[in-house]
Amino acid sequence: MIPYILYTALILSACLLFYKLLLQKETFFHLNRFVLLACMILAFILPLLPIPQQLSLRKDTLEKHAPLVKMAVDKSPTLEPKAASVQEVIVEQAKQTFDADLLLQWLVYLYWFGVLLFGLNFIMQACVLLYRAYSLSAIQDGKFRIVEVSGDKAPCSFANNIFINPEKYEWETYNQILLHEKIHIEQKHTIDLLLAEAVIIFQWFNPFAWQWRKALESNLEFLTDSEMLQQETVEKESYQFSLLKVAAPHFPLSLTTNYNQSLIKKRIIMMNSKKSNVNTTWKYFFLLPLLVLFACLFNQPVAQGQTPGLNELPKVQSNIQNGMDTEGSWFAVIKGATVHIQFRNGDDDNSSTTFQLSELTGFTKDMKGEFTITREAGTMNFEGKFEGNNGMGSYTFKANKNFNTAMAQEGVSVGTESDLMAFFMVNVKISYVKMLKKNGYKTIDKDQLIPLAALNANEAYIASIKEAGIPDFNLEDLIPFKSMGIDKAFIDEIRQAGYKNITAENIIALKSQGINGKFITDFHNATNGNEKDEDNIIAFKSLNIDAAFIDSFKAIGYTNLSNDDLIALKSLNITPAFIQEFEKVGYSNLKPDDLFALKSLNITPKYIAEFEKIGYKNIKPDDLFALKSQNVTPNLISDYKNLGFTDLDLDDVIGAKAMGVSPAFVKSMKEKGHNFKTLEKYMQLKAVVGTN
Repeated sequence: MIPYILYTALILSACLLFYKLLLQKETFFHLNRFVLLACMILAFILPLLPIPQQLSLRKDTLEKHAPLVKMAVDKSPTLEPKAASVQEVIVEQAKQTFDADLLLQWLVYLYWFGVLLFGLNFIMQACVLLYRAYSLSAIQDGKFRIVEVSGDKAPCSFANNIFINPEKYEWETYNQILLHEKIHIEQKHTIDLLLAEAVIIFQWFNPFAWQWRKALESNLEFLTDSEMLQQETVEKESYQFSLLKVAAPHFPLSLTTNYNQSLIKKRIIMMNSKKSNVNTTWKYFFLLPLLVLFACLFNQPVAQGQTPGLNELPKVQSNIQNGMDTEGSWFAVIKGATVHIQFRNGDDDNSSTTFQLSELTGFTKDMKGEFTITREAGTMNFEGKFEGNNGMGSYTFKANKNFNTAMAQEGVSVGTESDLMAFFMVNVKISYVKMLKKNGYKTIDKDQLIPLAALNANEAYIASIKEAGIPDFNLEDLIPFKSMGIDKAFIDEIRQAGYKNITAENIIALKSQGINGKFITDFHNATNGNEKDEDNIIAFKSLNIDAAFIDSFKAIGYTNLSNDDLIALKSLNITPAFIQEFEKVGYSNLKPDDLFALKSLNITPKYIAEFEKIGYKNIKPDDLFALKSQNVTPNLISDYKNLGFTDLDLDDVIGAKAMGVSPAFVKSMKEKGHNFKTLEKYMQLKAVVGTN
């Protein structure tokens, strides 16, 4: 489940980045709406689709590692004792993977808790809206219901209901509001918002999902504004003035289309912006290859889908097992004052731990006999023999019933003898449980005690974390904190860097990425203190965006790059050297969006120089993008010129290529008697010929 959720998040994030970089500023609002809805749905469907094995880019990797997995399973140790103690092994594994099984379980619980929380929020909002819609007085206007509300709240719509306070607005403004909301209802924008809310429920942890909803809401408002301005009764200046008057400080629920104050400026700018040229539609065609690339990289090949999944492979046993058998064989190695003992049950069940040699009662070297190890949880009886420092034999564990009773009195349900044996191996003591309860942890689970004891999360450590003032800190947080080496000094360092109200979850996320106070400070300084959010900091760290990277762009004049721009520049591997190459051929002050398009379309100074050789100098960036997307080459232009078109405009060439008016087509028409002086005439002829 976790891989599917993360894969969905990755697709959604990539599509949002694509939309932000290439499509957001375009005025094709209907097309943008389709793209936003389609990508939301595909993000959840695409990971489930198997692809042909020959198209998969992951099959070679899987086939390459399959023998290694098999080798690792086949070569499981049989008689050779392990050298690491349970404490050392668990701590080491915890530092690397947070104790993978426990972390996975914790993540699953955390994920579904978030789904439940946001799902309940969704249901609550829907219930509130329906209650208001049918409890307040309303006027039926055809298929629309105008619900009268009170107070200083912005107008909004949900389904076929328009919520508005009629006493707040003059007649003209009131009519414009109703017309605006009716467009929302007629075009069924509520469906878009409900889908976006569903994405939030299942992708609540993904900051890109929240940004996706904002982008969708913005586009719906742009689309509605565009429709409004096409109405004969609506004047642009009057409508824009009405927007400023309608904006209210109290926002409606997120399930509604509404007059969002933070969007007003963007909406007015978009209404006054120049309509996008049809030539820029080339950008939309790059979305499909992006999704296909994701499928080829990550989707399961069809052939692989017929083989056992990874979960069906034999599991590598941990060095201590809950539920291990209380009888079996042992193999041991003495090292100094310690003895490392491996316990085996059957063919594959292995556990190991380290004891002090002084704990072995009745132990004698080089003689067959018996010895015991006694801890609070019970007694381990050994039979066998040591020859030198190596020994082997059989063991039997006998649980201490008094320990079980004492644990139950402390509220810890231990259960079977095999559970008590796990407590024995880690040496969990009653005093440790009492210490946890004294520090406020009244509800303690047996599965929490093992990693806590193994990690030596002692009272001094717990007290120091509590002193750091982390809100709602619990035992589940204590395990990753201790395993990752998070201490009070680290927490104070993060706070001093600007995060005053940081939570345990924030701390874990930052530490896991290796982010410290210095990195945060450098981030804020390099970005002039703008957009101080944790997600950007984590993205900067994962992409290795540092002050030197940012300063390298400032040095060539890019002083106001947003965090999104910096992330895109790094992702696309755009460097100052790349920009300077274009400056050398006359392209200075290129906008970030232009740089992204140049890089994604693989437009180089050499490509530009080829057009300059045939007389086309100072080509605009938009024309370059169109030339490249339509695969227009200097040779193609030369072919047109050889047919008599000596004064060719690039727009004509681009249009001719897009419509299929090739030199061969022109030549064939000339042979039929159609001798026109301009390519435009042949494009018109192509339109006629193509429809007959």
